[in-house]
Amino acid sequence: MYRSMIQATQNDFIDQGQLQVRAVSEQNLPVENAAVSISYTGDPETTLEEVHTNSAGQTEVLTLNAPPVEYSLNPDSELAPYAEYTLRISSPGYETAVVSGTELFSRQLSFQTVTLRPSGSENSRNIIVIPAHTLYGNYPPKIAESEVKPITSSGEIVLDRVVVPEYVVVHDGTPRDSTAGDYYVKYKDYIKNVASSEIYATWPYETLVANILAIESFTMNRIYTEFYRNKGYPFTITSSTAFDQKWIYGRNVFESIDNAVEDVFLNYLSRPNIRQPLLTQYCDGRQVQCPQWMRQWESKTLGEQGYSAIEILRAFYGGSIYINTAEEVSGVPASYPGYPLSIGSRGSEVMKIQEQLNRISDNYPLIPKVVPDGIFGEATQNAVRTFQRIFGLTPDGIVGSRTWYKIQDVYVAVTQMAEGE
Repeated sequence: MYRSMIQATQNDFIDQGQLQVRAVSEQNLPVENAAVSISYTGDPETTLEEVHTNSAGQTEVLTLNAPPVEYSLNPDSELAPYAEYTLRISSPGYETAVVSGTELFSRQLSFQTVTLRPSGSENSRNIIVIPAHTLYGNYPPKIAESEVKPITSSGEIVLDRVVVPEYVVVHDGTPRDSTAGDYYVKYKDYIKNVASSEIYATWPYETLVANILAIESFTMNRIYTEFYRNKGYPFTITSSTAFDQKWIYGRNVFESIDNAVEDVFLNYLSRPNIRQPLLTQYCDGRQVQCPQWMRQWESKTLGEQGYSAIEILRAFYGGSIYINTAEEVSGVPASYPGYPLSIGSRGSEVMKIQEQLNRISDNYPLIPKVVPDGIFGEATQNAVRTFQRIFGLTPDGIVGSRTWYKIQDVYVAVTQMAEGE
């Protein structure tokens, strides 16, 4: 039995949330001075805000109206817990892009990235419609599977160890839907998208982490076992809730979820003496019941009661489950050295970061160039702080694991882009 969907009206928007829009080209270059107009999705002809992007392709952080936070904390609420906004992004030399349904929660910062196509492009994705969140809308329940899969190698990946991949291939439909598109999506971006589609950003941090670990482990099981490739399909995972997890093309993500994913993206869930990541299935526990799996609304309650992420997971999957760590991250020049780099640090790791920041600054000129001497001085600290501000990290000037991997991600993106030119 599904609850009826009752869209909150503008009169319900008595709280506020925040939104930042980023415009990029197909080559992932920032688009400067793009015009961004914002309206309510229910009233798209009335412009609420009109702003422009800076040299990093970003707008200022905008404060907009949202429903009360209580709507997203009460499983019995029938009103949508988020406001929906329509964005129109235009810039000379590019097709105008429209995003309908960007979600905004009370007291949460939402990031909306929009890829602009060159003028004259034939691409229907210039208009993106973001459907309802899975906790609010009506979606097919998961078809139950065993949490451990038999493995037969097709040679696509190395099966003797768990590695975080650079990309997953997402089939945007059910497995047999030959009309659905396949999308190459960076692994972390995929996890952030699914988490933003399936849990509310207002929930406790430990609840977010517990659910993200389940999402990651499910995804890693599909990767490790080559589940779909062994069935003859050319993709890693689908966007169907009946078969996998909900991924939504072009959707916005939330800062709280973005941060939690950055904290645990190397992790997955295991049981003793079982090598493969567990296929950790779950449901909302309200519209759909799943006694043997994690129930998302109950995980929210446990988080409010002070349970840690692993305690939440064990409450549903049993006491033998534990958090495991992948051996490496595919597609990055170097894995985190295991300790932060800051003022006074010296060595090859510092030089690597200096060289990478210099290359990134070619595309993001706000980042000052530094001398790649392997010495972490004030100039390097300033460059790191500027990088952190641009990419939404705490601007402390310290290269911890989160900043390290973000530098690697951006460096790979800009160098791959240059190779393809």
